[in-house]
Amino acid sequence: MRISLLAGSAVTVLILAGCSSTSDEEPARVFATPDGPGLSAAVTEEALVGHLEQLEAIAAENDGNRAAGTAGYDASVDYVVSQLESAGFEVTTPEFEFETFEAQTQTLSLAGTEIPVFALSYSPTTTAEGITARVVGAPAGADGCEAADYTGLDLAGAVAVVPRGVCPFGVKQTVAAELGAAAAIIVNNEPGPLDSGTLGDADTARIPTGGVSQEDGAAVLAAPEVTLTLVTETETTNSRNIIAQTTTGSTENVVVTGAHLDSVPEGPGINDNGTGTAAVLETALQMGSAPEVTNAVRFAFWGAEENGLVGSTKYVEGLSDQDKRNISLYLNFDMIGSNNAGYLAYDGDDSDQVGEPAGPAGSDAIERTFVERLAEEGVAVDGTDFDGRSDYGPFIEVGIPAGGVFSGADDTKTAAQAEKWGGTADQTFDENYHTDQDTLANVDRAALAKNGAAVAYGIGVYAQSVEGPNGVPVGAEREAARAEG
Repeated sequence: MRISLLAGSAVTVLILAGCSSTSDEEPARVFATPDGPGLSAAVTEEALVGHLEQLEAIAAENDGNRAAGTAGYDASVDYVVSQLESAGFEVTTPEFEFETFEAQTQTLSLAGTEIPVFALSYSPTTTAEGITARVVGAPAGADGCEAADYTGLDLAGAVAVVPRGVCPFGVKQTVAAELGAAAAIIVNNEPGPLDSGTLGDADTARIPTGGVSQEDGAAVLAAPEVTLTLVTETETTNSRNIIAQTTTGSTENVVVTGAHLDSVPEGPGINDNGTGTAAVLETALQMGSAPEVTNAVRFAFWGAEENGLVGSTKYVEGLSDQDKRNISLYLNFDMIGSNNAGYLAYDGDDSDQVGEPAGPAGSDAIERTFVERLAEEGVAVDGTDFDGRSDYGPFIEVGIPAGGVFSGADDTKTAAQAEKWGGTADQTFDENYHTDQDTLANVDRAALAKNGAAVAYGIGVYAQSVEGPNGVPVGAEREAARAEG
């Protein structure tokens, strides 16, 4: 029987519990309801919430988090692996090294007045006495993402003060370091402290870098000099990815879909990124390990994303040139149930003209797939920049088209977006982002359900075909597109 994975198709994918095995290798899958809407209908809110309940329980039993390198992360891996294996998948959990980070002292003194400061992950350490130096602020309107932003200013030996936004923190401190700054302070671009963030990895980190609140930023900029003390420690440890692939479908046009499994140490990570994990996992369970598909589907659950996209980066770096050519596209799902939810799709064609340029050839088509799908549900989707903050980054770097849906993190929902989607204007999409309140109670279940169905739909569409109006380059066109990139 042909297994259809497309919405509006003739067969809906359903797994019926208690089926007997058709072989010694994998359990049976029974597909029914010929008038159903497809794989997306099989990925239900109830099932997604069930996975989130399990991940939250794991965090509760393991110091309140599921961060890479912890027992909570290992238990999360065990849960996902057991689920995949129960559906007949052959699962691997390749290990990789990454750095853990701890800040032991975090102080910022302005003429004897202490201002709260938070070390960004991988910040190099100062001495116990700290760094006392004059302040040089990026000019008004400059973001500190390139050397030209500091034209005419002398950063040698100074503490560079720069606003958050536009480019990653690691880029801002690298630019400042190359101009001779001794340290950097990032000022939040919205009310409240900048109490989380990363420089990317230990190799990127060049100078001690901390974050301060928007409210304290003016005082820092006005100070003739400051004393910044960030006593930090970075250690090397191990983590794991999870990889499972269908045994059916072409391996020359593999559809890779992924979500990061780890949380930050500060909380259980149920929206970030239990929601993306749940959607990818439930899609895999509903699809089964041997569906009748045109293209093989590879399901990936990344470790140490919160430490600088380490798991996905190590994975892509480990692929041969042929392995990369055989990947048709990458679908990324990172936060799909934010409390003040937005409905966003990665801006594959750069139509928004914000931040980074368009993704590799085919990314525009992936964006259309999700925009059109959610439009069928009455949801008008906005674009979101490929800003390098999630696991699509390493795939884009090697020319693989990417896309996905996203409900927003620490950016602010506009009045127009609140009118369109509901929720509260002028507040962040997820006020619980990277905190201990990132719990199931604070997940927007309506957004989770809509986006979860879109996740399954996108995976199902490309499992059946990577060509057509919303297709990506194949064959010689793929070779040419990636050579140009």
